[in-house]
Amino acid sequence: MSIAANFPDYLTEEILLNPEKRKFPNFDLSRLLDTVFSPTQGCKVCILIDFEDPARWMKDFAFLENEQFEVQQNAHQHFYQNLHRGVMEELGMNGGEMYAYQCTHGSNLDLKDEVWDAEGNQLSLDHDIYSNYDIVLCISTFSATAPLTAKCKEFNFRGATMHGMNDVILSSGLAVDYQEVSDDAEKMRAALTNAKEVEIDFELEDGSILTAWLGLNGQDAQKSHGLCRGTTPDIANLPAGEVYFVPQDARGKFPMKYEDGTLGVLDVENRDVVRSTLIEGNQATIDAHNARLADDPMTGTLGELGFGTQVLPVSYQDIQDEKVLGTCHLATGRDDHLGGDIVPEMFKVHENSTHDDILFAPHKTPNFNVKEVRMIWDDRTEVVIENFRPSAYVMKVIAGN
Repeated sequence: MSIAANFPDYLTEEILLNPEKRKFPNFDLSRLLDTVFSPTQGCKVCILIDFEDPARWMKDFAFLENEQFEVQQNAHQHFYQNLHRGVMEELGMNGGEMYAYQCTHGSNLDLKDEVWDAEGNQLSLDHDIYSNYDIVLCISTFSATAPLTAKCKEFNFRGATMHGMNDVILSSGLAVDYQEVSDDAEKMRAALTNAKEVEIDFELEDGSILTAWLGLNGQDAQKSHGLCRGTTPDIANLPAGEVYFVPQDARGKFPMKYEDGTLGVLDVENRDVVRSTLIEGNQATIDAHNARLADDPMTGTLGELGFGTQVLPVSYQDIQDEKVLGTCHLATGRDDHLGGDIVPEMFKVHENSTHDDILFAPHKTPNFNVKEVRMIWDDRTEVVIENFRPSAYVMKVIAGN
């Protein structure tokens, strides 16, 4: 792909092929909060983290002495300490307390109401946190975007979810200018909106092609762009940089790489994953997935199709890696936080009401290639991804050409 000389530095051929070479500014909490939440003047802010045993680890910040809590220690060092070292004063904010809730062990599961402060007191998320803070920063093990999106509308606060925060994310995905991220996401959103359908061709190692079809019914594309300004209740999911749709229908096949490395082919009918078939690996992993689908079919319903819009290095956390330009992802399960119709009450048991992303990216799924993604309107078809690379159409859009 030939990249025009007037494209931004981060859209050069070299950086697209080696995004770890992109130069980022140093992480600056003041700049991040000011850009994302403006205005901040007079806002009361707090931080939420999570533990299996929050009463034990939150008291007197005991978790700081245990190296297993990387995410929570990053929250303390880069957010809690910086808030109290001048960021709140600079932005006209107050509060700055940190609280811990019970780890959910699943993506976007509802949170239990109990929460603990650093003195060891048990409090209520509803009565003591959501009711008393204007901005809630949730830095957790598992994503809490869906439950906090529902709660912010009920209690009238703004916030950001930043699960899986590691050093790579801090130095890249949270160090960027979110006005630029928002601008790029809007360019791509406008270029993809109102498509009627999408076709994704997956190429396996033996050269065979699997095709998944998703019906979008001409819906408006949405964006996760990182800005949560004004006073309207809203939750930003950071790092941001994504254009997404809520599928109305789906059929076909797509590959799946499970956590243990097992590869399977998923069959989709009427928007639902109905079965998995082993390609290589552990048959027991496939059997367990099929048993879950049979027991609670809603766990296989497709709830999202997303496209990354940023040029970022691999962080090995899907929250950042799904935002990378040239990648796409599907998600099964809950999608009410995206404007969809799949709500927790539709699942057989609460523990199944997760929103689970399936990311297709070279580092994540090296055993197969996203050969081509085609967006289809009534009068035209545009290729948007070719071999895990943004197409010429997408490059021109983001460059403003």
